[in-house]
Amino acid sequence: MAVKQRDSKRSHTGYGSTYTKANGAAQGPRSGIGTVLGGQVWMIKPDKQAQAETPCLWMQAGAVKFKSCNNYYDCIDCKYDGAMQQKVAKGKQISWQDAMRRKPALERVCRHSLTGRMPRRSCPYDYMCDSCEFDQYFEDTLSPKTKTLPREVMQVKGFEVPKDYHFHNGHAWARIESGGYLRLGLDDFTHKVFGKVDAFDLPLMGKELDHNQVGWGLRRDDHLADVRSPVGGVIVEVNQRVVEDPGMAHREPYGDGWLFLVRTPEVKTAAKQLMSNEGCLEWMHAEVGALEGMVEAVAGPLAADGGSFGPDLFGSLPDLNWRDLARTFLKTG
Repeated sequence: MAVKQRDSKRSHTGYGSTYTKANGAAQGPRSGIGTVLGGQVWMIKPDKQAQAETPCLWMQAGAVKFKSCNNYYDCIDCKYDGAMQQKVAKGKQISWQDAMRRKPALERVCRHSLTGRMPRRSCPYDYMCDSCEFDQYFEDTLSPKTKTLPREVMQVKGFEVPKDYHFHNGHAWARIESGGYLRLGLDDFTHKVFGKVDAFDLPLMGKELDHNQVGWGLRRDDHLADVRSPVGGVIVEVNQRVVEDPGMAHREPYGDGWLFLVRTPEVKTAAKQLMSNEGCLEWMHAEVGALEGMVEAVAGPLAADGGSFGPDLFGSLPDLNWRDLARTFLKTG
């Protein structure tokens, strides 16, 4: 069994607290914890939602009162975990493992259950994760194949836009997973505009994707379209279920319909190159406006409110030009 090492360092982005600049006493009373970040004083207030969604193992075990995970449960490369383990070694802090060992037997669940990455499972190895075969299996085999679902999905005229996903302007999405992986797919907009495709032309595991370059393709009848990769990195997993059943990507674009899992050493840089949350909504509204203009050109004026588009726009409006759709929205064609 492979042994996990701390010398494999990666960059990560995180979330979980509200940061507000502290501009002096003139603003009156302030709530939160004062700290210095980047040479400026900030007030940090933990978000209640983050507490529920991304609790650190140390918090889940009860070893600390509040700590939101900002390292995607990659404890091996987590600076906070390393600092806490040093305090444990000096006798100044109880470890999260010992905190869990003090709980009643029925509450001693696997660390992957604590993080919400898998259903409830008891820990049979007394939190000696380094010697746990299941822990290694989960990290190396099961986790890469496990689908993820968005916690919250917003709607833009019938098109789904999940929060905490990062979008390329060619309508591919990336989601940062635990351990610094990036899961990639095509968004709901693409699947509804181009309809249910016959096949995806997907590269094999080990292929290196380049940011903003053509990475894969989709086909429907005799129509082909290339897709630009939202990030650069090496493909470590290809969703074979989508290869065998392309319709799955149409049915669950943000769930079982994912396409790749990618490893990149610069997750933070990759995320900064993409759009998320508010930026995604503004962009999607503009894309829907462009789509409405293309539809009106072949089908006449739309309803005053624009309405919502169905699941197969190209199939219902054959006068739409496939190549124009690919050029406008996938930035290829």
